[in-house]
This record gives sequence, C-alpha cells and structure tokens, in this order.
Amino acid sequence: MWLWFNKLTTSKVFYQFAGRLLPWLGALTIILLAYGLYGGLVLAPPDYQQGDAFRIIYVHVPCALLSMMIYVFMAVAAAVGLIFRIKLADMLVTASAPLGASFTLLALVTGSLWGKPMWGAWWVWDARLTSELILLFLYLGVIALRSAIPDREQAAKACAILLIVGVINIPIIHYSVYWWNTLHQGATLKLFGSSLIAPSMLHPLLAMIAAFIFYFAVVLLLRTRCEILKRERKSRWVLELKN
Repeated sequence: MWLWFNKLTTSKVFYQFAGRLLPWLGALTIILLAYGLYGGLVLAPPDYQQGDAFRIIYVHVPCALLSMMIYVFMAVAAAVGLIFRIKLADMLVTASAPLGASFTLLALVTGSLWGKPMWGAWWVWDARLTSELILLFLYLGVIALRSAIPDREQAAKACAILLIVGVINIPIIHYSVYWWNTLHQGATLKLFGSSLIAPSMLHPLLAMIAAFIFYFAVVLLLRTRCEILKRERKSRWVLELKN
C-alpha cells in the first residue's frame, strides 16, 4: 500500500491516474447534479415558513460545506508537503486555493441572498457569517502569498504555515451557532442522529452536496494536471506527450 501511494505521488503516475479518473468523476457529477436540481427545484415541496425561498439551500449548503472541506484538505496537503517534501502536495494546494475561495464567496453571496428575505438585511455581523468571511480572507492570503514569493519552496512553506494556523477557524465556523447567540440557524444535517429536514428535501440536498464534491474533484484534477505540465515541462515524459 505504501509503495503504491509513494508511486502515485510522482508527477507522471498521478497525471496518468487523474486522466483515467476524470471521465468517471465527470459522469457522476452530471448524474448527481441532474437529480439534485430536479429533486430540489421541482419535486421538493415549498417550505411551510420560507416558501420557495428555501430552495437556495441546494447551492448554499454545498458551497458552505466545501468551503470548509477544501481548506482542511489544503491544510493536510500542505502539512504533508512540509513534512515529507512531496511536490505533488504543493501542487494540490496551488490548484485548490482558487476553488476554495470561489466556493466560500458563493456561500457568502447565496447566504446574503437568503438572509435578505429572512432577516431583512443583506449582511449582519453574525458569528457564522463573520467567521466565513475570515475564511475567504485566508484563501485570498494563500493565493497572495503564492504570487508574492518568487521562490517556489519558500512560497510553499509560507502557505503551509498560514493554512495550518488558519485551521482554527474551521471549528469556529461550525460551532459558532452553538457558542454564541446568532441569527444563523443551527445545523439541519446531522452525521449522527436524524436530520431536521423532510426526506423529500433531504435527498436532493445530499445529491447536490455529493455533486459539488465530485465537481471539485474533477476541477482539482484538471488544475493539478495543468500544474504538473507547467512544472515538469522540461521533463522527457512531458516532451513525449507533445509528440
């Protein structure tokens, strides 16, 4: 197992492995997205309090979850790269940062659109919203550090330190609705126990979350393959791809 993992971390093997995975992940993304959108926008009944306005959860919730999941993924990858000096780990961090920032921005925008009819304001300095905004700044900080430091190794170390320190914000985002008196509602999806949402609304939501995760995987693999070609452009195997 360790030998297989060690082989997979090499640029050429990962490039080929990702290429084989992409069609399958893409197909799963399309199927889940189609079911989630149809189930959420057509089959699911209106909420008894919010009416059809609740349907924004089918974009907002997956984006919010991915904003945190991607940051944790980047922090783990950065730590692995820092400790074991695996170049692929840094490539994954580089490829993930703009995606994480995009999902975080979408979570904030869709949350604002949802909050206006519910709270009467586009933005409030709620604990959940504020900590999510800090998460966006952390993503932008990683992107800025990567661009500002010419030396690739030094940039990777600086980004790794920022990512590892910034992980403390993830539990703050998740538990903010329990630690403080906030306008944001508590969790309706529960890993352990019954979710506080009707099955007709829950199943499309779970499909949308899975679709967004697979979409992230597809785009991540595509971006990582591009990063590999960029960094290994003088390698023999990359030159052979051009012929």
